[in-house]
Amino acid sequence: MVQAPQAAESVTGFRFVGRPTRRADAPERLTGRLRFTNDLLMPGALHVRFVRSPHAAARVVSIDPSAALATPGVVSVLTARDLPVADISAAVESRKIMLALDNVLYAGHPVAAVLAESEALAEDGAQAVQVEYEPLPAAVDPVAAMEVDAPVVRQRREQDESELAIHGAATGGQTVDAPAAPNVSNRVQFQRGDVEAGFREADVVVEREFHTSWVHQGYLEPQSCTAGADPLGNLTVYASTQGMFFVREQVARTLGLADHQVKVEAMPVGGGFGGKVGLVEPTVAALALATGRPVRLAYTRMDEFLAADPAPQTVQRLKIGARRDGTLTTLQGELIFDAGANPGAPVGIAAILMGSTYRWEHLRLRGTEVLSHKSGTGAYRAPGAPQAAFALESLVDEAAYQLGIDPFDLRQKNAAHEGDPMADGRRWPRIGLAECLASAEPLYRSERAAAGPGEGVGVALGGWPGGIEPAAAACRLNSDGTLQVSLGSVDLTGVNTTFSIIAAEAFGLDDPAQVRVTTVDTDGAPYAGVSGGSKVTYSNGPAVLRAAQDARNQVLRIAAAELEASVDDLEIVQGRVQVRGVPGKTRTLAQIQALSGSFAARYEPVYGRGQSAVTDSAPGFAVHVARVRVDADTGRVQAVRHISVQDVGRAINPAAVEGQIHGGTVQSVGWGLFERMEFDADGTPLAASLMDYAIPKASQSPSIETAIVEVPSAAGPFGAKGVGEPPVIPGAAALANAVRAACGARVTDLPLTAERVRSVLAASHS
Repeated sequence: MVQAPQAAESVTGFRFVGRPTRRADAPERLTGRLRFTNDLLMPGALHVRFVRSPHAAARVVSIDPSAALATPGVVSVLTARDLPVADISAAVESRKIMLALDNVLYAGHPVAAVLAESEALAEDGAQAVQVEYEPLPAAVDPVAAMEVDAPVVRQRREQDESELAIHGAATGGQTVDAPAAPNVSNRVQFQRGDVEAGFREADVVVEREFHTSWVHQGYLEPQSCTAGADPLGNLTVYASTQGMFFVREQVARTLGLADHQVKVEAMPVGGGFGGKVGLVEPTVAALALATGRPVRLAYTRMDEFLAADPAPQTVQRLKIGARRDGTLTTLQGELIFDAGANPGAPVGIAAILMGSTYRWEHLRLRGTEVLSHKSGTGAYRAPGAPQAAFALESLVDEAAYQLGIDPFDLRQKNAAHEGDPMADGRRWPRIGLAECLASAEPLYRSERAAAGPGEGVGVALGGWPGGIEPAAAACRLNSDGTLQVSLGSVDLTGVNTTFSIIAAEAFGLDDPAQVRVTTVDTDGAPYAGVSGGSKVTYSNGPAVLRAAQDARNQVLRIAAAELEASVDDLEIVQGRVQVRGVPGKTRTLAQIQALSGSFAARYEPVYGRGQSAVTDSAPGFAVHVARVRVDADTGRVQAVRHISVQDVGRAINPAAVEGQIHGGTVQSVGWGLFERMEFDADGTPLAASLMDYAIPKASQSPSIETAIVEVPSAAGPFGAKGVGEPPVIPGAAALANAVRAACGARVTDLPLTAERVRSVLAASHS
C-alpha cells in the first residue's frame, strides 16, 4: 500500500502532480504488442554466436575455423584482428570490443565470432571452431589476488569511471600511493579526525568482516542488439540500451566514425538496472561493417552469467567505536571490491556513503579495487551502496546490542542531517533522512509488537547522492490540439508518463493522456544522458517543464493577437484559449495550430524548447523495516513483511514511485536472501541458467508496504527527486538485522542462506 505523502496537504494548485496515473504504454505491454530488440528481424541479417574460452586465464595459441566454415549456413568466422578497428589493442583493452586478442581473462571470454544464417547454425558453427589454449594460473579470490606474487590479470590497470559517472557513482577521492601489487588497480582513502584516539576513548568497540557475492542484475530480456550499415558505411544500431547517446559515442569512437555516421535507435528495454550500457553494441556494429550485412546478437541466459556486467563481490573489514550514551564516534574500514578483469568497480562511492550516513567524529576508510580472472563488473542499481549498507548497518546494529540501546534509537540519534560533513569533505545539502526516520518509527514499533515466535524485526537506512546531467526537450502542438514531447532519454520505468504529467501540468491541458512523449533516435533527439543513477526525472524533468511552458507561451501570444487581448488575460481551458470572464471569446488549440502550422499560416509554428543543466544533486534516503521468521533447526529465513519509507522529493506520479520502491525492495530481498554468482577454484562460473541462480519469486517475497515522504528538492520539477536507487540499498541489511533479532545470529555473509544461518547458530551454541 502507499501511504498518503507527508506533504500532501501542501500540494495545492496542481491538477495532475501527485495523482496516480496509469502508464501510457501499459496496454501494449500487457497485451504483448510491444516489440523488443530481439523481435526485430532485419532482412538478410546474420546471427552471431561467440566461441567462448573454457579457461579463466590462458594464452590463445591458435584458432582453426575450417570445420565451422564448412558447416552449411555459416558465412564467416572472425577474430578481433579481423574487425575494422584502427587500434584493436586499445579497443580490446578497454572492452569496447568484447573479443580477446592473445590472452583470455575470464571463463566465457569470446575469442571468435561465428556468423551464420540462423542462430542455431551459428551455434553449430561455434561448437565446430577448434581453439588451442595454453592454460595459465588464474587469480580468483580477490584477497589472494592482492598479493604481490599473484597471477597478473592484465598489465594496464587504469580505472575507467565513465560508466560509474553516468550513474552518479564516480568519486575520485584521496588517492593513495600507487599500488605495488600487480592486480590492485585503484586505492582511495577518506579520513578525518584521529581514529586511534577515537577508539581509545570509546566505551564500546565492535569489529567484523563482511562478505557479499557477485550479483546479476536479473533483467528478463537478455543483452541484444542488431546493427546494419548502408552502402555509404553509415551504421544504424538497434539496441536494448539505457543510453543511446552513450552507445553512439562508444560505437563511433571505436570504429573511427563521425557521430553523424552512427544512428542509434533505442528499443524498448526489458529491464536494465544499470546493466545495459554499451556492453555489446560496438562489437556488433564492428561485425556488421566487417561482413557488409546486418548482424543480430541475442544473449542466452548462459551468456549473461558468463560475460555480462554483474555487481562485484566485496570483502569489508569494519570497526566502529561508540560512547556509552549511544554517540557513534569512530569508523574505520577497509573495503575490497573485486572488479573482475576490467577496472571500474564502485569502491569509491561505497566508501563515501559508508562514511556519510552518520555523524562520525573520526573516520578512516580505505577502498581497494582488485582485478581477478572473472568477467568485468558493471553498475547495478545504486552501485556499491547495497554492499556498503549491509556491512555498516550490521555493525551499527551490533553496537546497539552491546550498548543496550534500541537499534532504531541509536540510528535516530546519530543520523546525518543537512550541513553535516560527508566522508569526502563535502556537506550534505537538504536531505529527508530525519523525516524518513520519523515516519518509520511507529511502523517499526508496530512490527516489533506484532512479531511472533521465531520472528525478528530489523531496521536499516541508506541513501544515494543522486546523479546530474544536462538535458533538452522539444514540445510541439499537433493539429488535433494535443502535444508531442520529443526526448533523447530511454523510458525504462514509465518515466515518459511522468513527463506527460509534467507537460500537461505546465501547459494547461485537461488530461496527461493528451501528451504523447516519444524517445527519438540519435539523429533527431535532443540530448539526454543515460537512464540511470536516479537522475532521469530530476535532470530531464526541468527541460520538459520548460519546453511545455515555452509552447504554452507561444500559443498564448498567437491567441492574444487573434483575440485582441493581453496575454495576461488569457487562460487555457478544455482545449481552448479564452479571455478570462469572456467565455465566448476563444480559439481552440487545433485552431491555433492551424494558424501556425499550415500552408500560408501567419504565425511561427508552435514548437517549445527546454534545456536544463542541474548542477546540484538532490540526495534521496530510505529507511527499511523488515520482519522475518527464522527456523532455528534448519536456519531457513522467511521474509514476512518489509516496509520501505523513502523521501522522493515530490511524487509526481505516486503509482510509478510505488512501483520503483516495490521493485527495489524485492531486489534487496534478492541481495539479502537468495542471489549469488559462485565460481569454482579455477574461476569458472557455476550458474548457467535461472535454475542455478535464485531470484525471489512472488511466493518468496514478503508483504511490502511503502510510505512516501516528501521533502521537495529545489531543482527538480515540482520538487521531485530521483527514486530508483534508494529502495534497493538498505533492504539486505534490514533483513540481516531482523535475523539477528529473531535468533541472535549475526550472519556476516550475503546472501543469508539457511546453511549460513544454521552454521552461525551452531557456533553460538557450542
